[in-house]
Order: sequence, then C-alpha cells, then structure tokens
Amino acid sequence: MEHLEQLRKWVKESNNIVFFGGAGVSTESGIPDFRSVDGLYHQQYDYPPETILSHTFYRKKTDEFYRFYRAKMLCLDAKPNAAHLKLAQWEQEGKLKAVITQNIDGLHQAAGSRVVLELHGSVLRNYCEQCGTFYDVEYIVNSEGVPACTCGGSIKPDVVLYEEGLNQKTLADAVRYISEADVLIVGGTSLAVYPAAGLLDYYTGNKLVLVNKTPTPRDSIADLIVQGSIGEIFSQLD
Repeated sequence: MEHLEQLRKWVKESNNIVFFGGAGVSTESGIPDFRSVDGLYHQQYDYPPETILSHTFYRKKTDEFYRFYRAKMLCLDAKPNAAHLKLAQWEQEGKLKAVITQNIDGLHQAAGSRVVLELHGSVLRNYCEQCGTFYDVEYIVNSEGVPACTCGGSIKPDVVLYEEGLNQKTLADAVRYISEADVLIVGGTSLAVYPAAGLLDYYTGNKLVLVNKTPTPRDSIADLIVQGSIGEIFSQLD
C-alpha cells in the first residue's frame, strides 16, 4: 500500500509531527460516537444528543443532562488502542510535539502522552460552579441527580458543551503547534465541527495527512490520504 509507505517515510524523517484527532480515535476503544444515535437511545431519551449536550439544556434540565451524561458519556472501562499507544511512543522518541484532540475521555494521557491539548475538555475533571473546588469523575459516577459540592454549589463537568466557547489558551496553543509542524496527521475526524476543523488552515507545510474511514470535506487540501481504521494503520507504522 503505497500511501502507507509514504506515511511511514514522512514519520521516519520527521521530528516535528503534530497529531489532530477526533471521535474515530476513541470509537476503536469502544467509546461510541454520540452522533451515531442507536435505537436504544430513542427509547430512553426525548431529545437528540446535540440538544442534551448544549449549554441551554444543561441550565434548564440539569437532572436530565446528568442522566444522559452518566449513561452515555462516561466510558471509564475503555483502554487506549494502537493509535493512542503509537502517538505516545512517538512523543517519547522526540518525533511528536503534541496531540490535539476533540475527545474528552483522557485516553491519550492514559497511553502515556504528555502534551495533549483537549479542545473540548475532559470528563475526568469536574468543578463546583460556585467555589471552584475540583472533583474527579468517580465523584460524578457515585452521586445521584445533580452532583453537589460541599459548599452547596452545583458541579459541572469540565467539558465544552454546544453553545460554549473553546478555551482560548488551548486554542492558541493548538494554532501554534499546527503552524510550526513539519508533518500534520489528522485522524478519526469528519472535519465537520468548527472551530476545531478550521485549525487545519493554520498548517503551512506540505505534509498534511488525513487518516479516516470515509472521505472528509477537506480531502482536496491533503497531501496524503490513508483510508481505513486508524488503529490498524498506526499499528503498521514504526
């Protein structure tokens, strides 16, 4: 497969790789992409996931938000897959500078990656909206209804909901890493969610690699397209 050979060559020759990934990186660890709504979902919830995971819904129907959130968004038994592990290996070898992810599951860190920019936050972090006290994910799992802080305030996941803005520092750091990258590998994302998908526009190099099972709206600007399962493809790289 010549595309894979080309990717292998670029990875081997570079010590300034940046990876930008989406839901497809986590689905191979068994974490469902909530956009692909299953039949069970329709029986259990009266609203589509995009509505439930919005700032407005969180404010108006916090109980219902948490019912969905605990059932669908906390996949704490998931383990890193071949893609997560390969990225951590490249970082350790000094080849990869950063992982930029749209995922909120913490699997890149679990695999050993240290420089991880979480555009949409993480389910592993939660904070009291009143006093700012930090709570881990186990506290959320073991609480009922709307989790409450010892001060009486409500606890909110450190996750960027629909209608909420991205963290500006995380975004600025992502722009810097991408603009300075030699090789930019984009994997497991449909490149349909903005502003995240717009980050590709900051890349000025000539080694933009798209790794995805299906075509994306940005295929025309890629220097190399490798179609298939990201875990399988990464497991074949050095």
